[in-house]
Amino acid sequence: MREPGFWWRKAGPMSTLLSPLGAVYGSIAAQRMARNGARAGVPVICVGNFTLGGAGKTPTAIAIARMLAAAGEHVFFLTRGYGGSEAGPKRVDAHADVAARVGDEALLLAHVAPTIVARDRVAGAALAKAQGASVVVMDDGLQNGSIEKDFALAVADARRGIGNGCVFPAGPLRAPLGTQLARSNALLVVGEGKGADAVAAEMRRRGKAVWRGRLEPHRESAGAITRPVLAFAGIGDPDKFFATAEAAGIRVVQRRAFPDHHIFSAEEAAGLLMAADSEALALLTTEKDRARMTGDPALAGLMQRAHVLPVTMEIAEASELGAALAKVRGS
Repeated sequence: MREPGFWWRKAGPMSTLLSPLGAVYGSIAAQRMARNGARAGVPVICVGNFTLGGAGKTPTAIAIARMLAAAGEHVFFLTRGYGGSEAGPKRVDAHADVAARVGDEALLLAHVAPTIVARDRVAGAALAKAQGASVVVMDDGLQNGSIEKDFALAVADARRGIGNGCVFPAGPLRAPLGTQLARSNALLVVGEGKGADAVAAEMRRRGKAVWRGRLEPHRESAGAITRPVLAFAGIGDPDKFFATAEAAGIRVVQRRAFPDHHIFSAEEAAGLLMAADSEALALLTTEKDRARMTGDPALAGLMQRAHVLPVTMEIAEASELGAALAKVRGS
């Protein structure tokens, strides 16, 4: 879905109109979060966010998995596989599966560590354990109370924060903020800005850690792009991607934003190619967008032409995060 602009502005008439629906949705979400989740038999580390839309969950989950692997753990990712048709539980084949089946995030994760797609997170964790996982990293699932988390890290965008502070559909919150804060062990604020200052202050008031992160673009990939670009993205926050590209020294002349997890049509692909050619621009997109193009012959031309800018999550307080993970692992 394309998120409405009023979510990210001070609450106004539209959010007020939708607030009764938000109250119902929030009540249901809070009840689900309050359940006593099942134990997975191995530590479960959840990376989630308070809102709908992009905050940097997947790069954060990858950073955590790499820290755990470096400590000797056999890490498995667990994800719902949003945008894919597979209910699971299924282990993702990074080279044979396509986003239409398992989702774009699952394909990215599977190139880093074994990845299980499962709408039933308990069944997914059981499969991970059966296949040798010593620790499970959940990409998303903060609001899923079916499985007990040993550590839950919430990720917030420094610029957008929690938007108007209202629960969906009146705002971007996935559940009442208080409920989500109570279920989070720490907060990672990504990027620059003051939008998350209030929620960060509340986390600190509750005695919980607040860390800072930034998305670091792959410098060699950025340096290989010598022409101005038409940048396009179908992710939760396309503006974050465009800003990251510009910060890497890429001249972004045109920007095309699509809804999160957008599946490109042949017509859209042709339109992007024509728009780039008309101004002699290179094309630039995200790893997630490229993952969704894989396996679709109608998008082969766009996929071949489009540069990709990989990013990694750099965490300022990595040593503190490492200590928290070590505690979860019991070492």
